[in-house]
Amino acid sequence: VLSADAYAAFEETAAPDGSPNIETGRKYREAILEAGGSRTAMESFKAFRGREPQLDALLRHQGMN
Repeated sequence: VLSADAYAAFEETAAPDGSPNIETGRKYREAILEAGGSRTAMESFKAFRGREPQLDALLRHQGMN
């Protein structure tokens, strides 16, 4: 659920040509990668997305929407 929802952030902010949004990449790097194991995965996810994870992205990626 976390990975699908995190990936959805990139889908939601991509440019019309599909190129990734630099700000989303920066936020991911800071909230997830730089934090590493210093906090829980849920804490890092919330820092990145600003909310609790949602099941919608996983269902959509699995073709179950």
